[in-house]
Amino acid sequence: MDLPFVVATLTRRGLLTPGRPIRVAAQLQALRRWGWNIAGELRQAAARDPDRTALVDEQGTTTTYAELLDRSERLARGMRTALGVRPGDRVGVLCRNHPGLVESIVAATLLGADAVLVNTGLSAAQLATVAEEQRLRVLVHDAEFVDRVANLAAEVLRLDERAREELVVGSLSGELRPPGRDGRIIVLTSGTTGAPKGARRPTPNGFGPLVSIIDRIPLHARDTVMIAAPLFHTWGYAALQVCFALRATIVLHRRFDPAATLAALVAQRCDALFAVPVMLQRLLEVPPPQPRPPLKVVAVSGSALPGNLAPRFMDVYGDVLHNLYGSTEVSWASIAGPAELRAAPTTAGRAPHGTRLQILDAAGEPVPPGRVGRIFVGNEMLFEGYTSGATREHRDGLLDTGDLGRLDTDGLLFVDGRADDMIVSGGENVFPSEVEDLIARLPQVREAAVIGVPDPRYGQRLAAFLALHPGETLDPEAVREYVRHYLARFSVPRDVVFVKYLPRNATGKVLARELHRYYYS
Repeated sequence: MDLPFVVATLTRRGLLTPGRPIRVAAQLQALRRWGWNIAGELRQAAARDPDRTALVDEQGTTTTYAELLDRSERLARGMRTALGVRPGDRVGVLCRNHPGLVESIVAATLLGADAVLVNTGLSAAQLATVAEEQRLRVLVHDAEFVDRVANLAAEVLRLDERAREELVVGSLSGELRPPGRDGRIIVLTSGTTGAPKGARRPTPNGFGPLVSIIDRIPLHARDTVMIAAPLFHTWGYAALQVCFALRATIVLHRRFDPAATLAALVAQRCDALFAVPVMLQRLLEVPPPQPRPPLKVVAVSGSALPGNLAPRFMDVYGDVLHNLYGSTEVSWASIAGPAELRAAPTTAGRAPHGTRLQILDAAGEPVPPGRVGRIFVGNEMLFEGYTSGATREHRDGLLDTGDLGRLDTDGLLFVDGRADDMIVSGGENVFPSEVEDLIARLPQVREAAVIGVPDPRYGQRLAAFLALHPGETLDPEAVREYVRHYLARFSVPRDVVFVKYLPRNATGKVLARELHRYYYS
């Protein structure tokens, strides 16, 4: 990434403002010694702004950057002494959004261990599989998960909240030395259609990844940011990294509650909110507070923005919405700002600076604007492969996202869905997401999901699952007629199923396998 662009962006976002020389020198020394991993980012923030509030929990308890670094180092010492954690070990973290999760991730990185971010929605059986496949040495977990971790293999050491705090309190202060190897972050894929896979996240090697994001999403140094997206998810973890780099104050709640989130945004005077799209839907279902939160940025990722959610949200909370399309494997691919979402509510936007984005056909050749193909992405944060040793297809430095999409004549990206979600009905290619977006625009519909199911005559057909707003009714034939009016006949779902709610994982993605189970039950 070119230096003038980096300097200009960092200046614009307030990261190159003058400071006390001794602190600026300590900040740069921290990055030089520890690199750009999460431990290095925390160290540079604590060196430059030690007394600034780093974390605020749902009880209003605050932790400064100096305190957060001290507690993380104490925990690292305790894990090394009491549990024998060494460089190269893997430490699972099964926690909701709270300071203890952050301390655990940093502590593992300080020791050169790999932190495996475990989805809180996993069942006991899935957790046991993850622990075995990821070869966990230690699992740090919240008290609420004690029953779920009870049957893990005996060699997996368990560290609950009380034991973790005892290690922090019982360990001595003092700076640790950088380990012989960098600790990696391993994020589990969503697993909406199968078992989650571990994906090794690369460590940034400079300002490039940060600049790519904050150039398009106007976050500033020392902002106050609420991270509602789960920190175990790629988007939530990316938000944590960005916030440390910005020396921001981070607001965390263990569970997402729309009313409590809005109250915290007002009380903490948050400049920004990181969320997943379903959270925006939930925020719109409760009365907006007066006064409104002073938000300048609402950044979402993790799944597609359905229907007209973007303009509906901005009509209430202002033109502050930014939608990042990416994945665990490619990090980011494109970003849509408020103006783009006003003009095209379902767009994924444009590739940010330093990112290559191409739509390729089956032979690997670029397709013209408007034609659907496979989405390939290149940037400096492509994942390093799955922990199983598998990877994804690469072409000329670009990685296959597994999604299908198209670029319009203005260069805006539109994502049509997963390549394995597309169905062939009567010889026609049908994208369920297009039908989902259309049905979601019906005023009676709270949320919608469309999947492909077997059909003896056409090979496959669409089945639509609809959750309605309280008190609303809708006739299945009216839904079919509505779709028939706008789309081709092969896009009309012959099955329309009304459900109380859609099954989702902890990051808000609809669980397709559960819909299939429901359909065939």
